[in-house]
Amino acid sequence: MSWRYDPAAETMPRERLAALQLERLRETVKNAYENVPLHRERMKALGLEPGDIRSLDDVAKLPFTLKSDLRDHYPFGLFARPREQLLRLHASSGTTGKPTVVGYTARDLDTWSDLMARSMACGGARPGDVVHNAYGYGLFTGGLGAHYGGERLGTTVVPMSGGATERQVLLIMDFGARVLCCTPSYALAIAEVAEKQGVDLRRSKLEVGLFGAEPWSEAMRKEIEARLGLKAVDIYGLSEILGPGVACECFEAQAGLHGWEDHFLFEVIDPETGKPLAEGERGELVITTLTKEALPMIRYRTRDVTSVTREPCACGRTHLRIRRITGRNDDMLIIRGVNVYPSQIEAVLVGLPEIAPHYQLVVERRGNLDHLAVEVEAAPGVPADRYGPVAESARHHIKSMIGITTDVVVKAPGEIPRSQGKAVRVRDLRPRSA
Repeated sequence: MSWRYDPAAETMPRERLAALQLERLRETVKNAYENVPLHRERMKALGLEPGDIRSLDDVAKLPFTLKSDLRDHYPFGLFARPREQLLRLHASSGTTGKPTVVGYTARDLDTWSDLMARSMACGGARPGDVVHNAYGYGLFTGGLGAHYGGERLGTTVVPMSGGATERQVLLIMDFGARVLCCTPSYALAIAEVAEKQGVDLRRSKLEVGLFGAEPWSEAMRKEIEARLGLKAVDIYGLSEILGPGVACECFEAQAGLHGWEDHFLFEVIDPETGKPLAEGERGELVITTLTKEALPMIRYRTRDVTSVTREPCACGRTHLRIRRITGRNDDMLIIRGVNVYPSQIEAVLVGLPEIAPHYQLVVERRGNLDHLAVEVEAAPGVPADRYGPVAESARHHIKSMIGITTDVVVKAPGEIPRSQGKAVRVRDLRPRSA
């Protein structure tokens, strides 16, 4: 099946879009209530039935779903379809406990491919492009999501996955890739290896980068664009909701992720009270799926911190825009009473003179207080006797811009570990409670 651009789906008047959302929301709630015991029990406990959802505002009556719910009902307890009707399973790594398992019917996979094709087209990919896909394949949804979306769009997909970075550079040049798909941190790793090889990727055919799977700052966007010579576009998704393809920036404006409202209902809530916030207010993003069969998600708390706007976009799309996600509630560090997200520190570090865009945050407990150390790399060519002044400059900028005092350790080029997928930005050395 090939994908065809349907402007009516992306430029639908808000009134029609809301009517479609309500119709699909009612169907989703009915599917969850009838086929998933957890959703049925929670709704009954609140005295709710599917017929009580008569407007989009009624979504606020429904209970939240948490990531822990998937772990508690591992592996198939939240599925609304028998396992025999699923064509594919994906799962998280499970490094902090049981993995979260997600499943797809044939229709779900078709929807996912369509939405990834839509997202990639929104981000600037075109039929006939060579798409170099360096997202990881396997149980992670990134690689296969971009793969099938690229094929649905009519591009030529190079299923490279992560790793073998020297070969990545070779194939980008030899195959003439116009689109690069990977995490933003890995894009910088590719740029670094290319520069060491004497290859100038700015002279390649790359024009579009579709980067996601981890929070990244505007400063990192500029760094990637400068070193790769492409337009860096943010793409968003979660395995629990679908995978990549839930939202994407448009190539024209790069001014927020267009959330595909014909398939998802987006809310922003106060993470402490759970109350909905007004448009433009920053809080936690909550998503309800509207077209998924196998794993309907009702008011899923993503933990991602953002705001939304329905202001018109230069591209003409009417779907709301999700502002740049600065981090996750569960990634937030509290250092001596100050809330800090890794992306805030990244925004300070990237672009500072004599510092490369590679860093890690090390959190330790000293007495009763948490202490943060920032490990950064010196830029190539910076002499070792400059490391002290560079560290002091970085420390001063972090203090003045964010308001926290940190230790800064400057390391030699290559000493900060590189990631082929999601970058590990925080090393938490605090003792775990029993």
